[in-house]
Amino acid sequence: MIYVFFGNGGGKTIAALGLALRARGQNRRVVIIQFMKNRKDTGEYKIAKKIGYKLYQFGRSKFVDLNHPDPEDYKLAAKGLKKAGEVLKTGTQLLILDEINLACAVGLIREKDVISMIRKAPKTTDIVLTGRMAPNRFIKIADGVSEIVKIKHVFDKGIKAKRGIEY
Repeated sequence: MIYVFFGNGGGKTIAALGLALRARGQNRRVVIIQFMKNRKDTGEYKIAKKIGYKLYQFGRSKFVDLNHPDPEDYKLAAKGLKKAGEVLKTGTQLLILDEINLACAVGLIREKDVISMIRKAPKTTDIVLTGRMAPNRFIKIADGVSEIVKIKHVFDKGIKAKRGIEY
């Protein structure tokens, strides 16, 4: 099954992590690949070993300039996609590709390469694609799609990210 969590609201990664938690509770093998992220201080990174999923990050410590990505952003995204292809050959039962929607939307990864990889995935692997601006082709091939719509966010009030909530 293919799932897409997209939209301008907060909670796309959290929704995917909820699936990871549920899957681990049923002893399923879970791998999370995060595109455009490289933070070791996040809750999902810190708890990975304790819960028993693998988490790989393919991004710089700086935010990606979505209008002018750095050449390194392209290299890291390509490495992330390559790693995802390798993971699909290992018997992983849940693969979460966090922020892959946005990585495609800004041109770091080609949609057709992601779709080609998904089509080659074993039927025993569920795949989750997260991030703003999901390509229409991802939505079409998905079995489940949830749009996260922002009604309000604490950031709108100038409140900074809170440890254990936003990261």
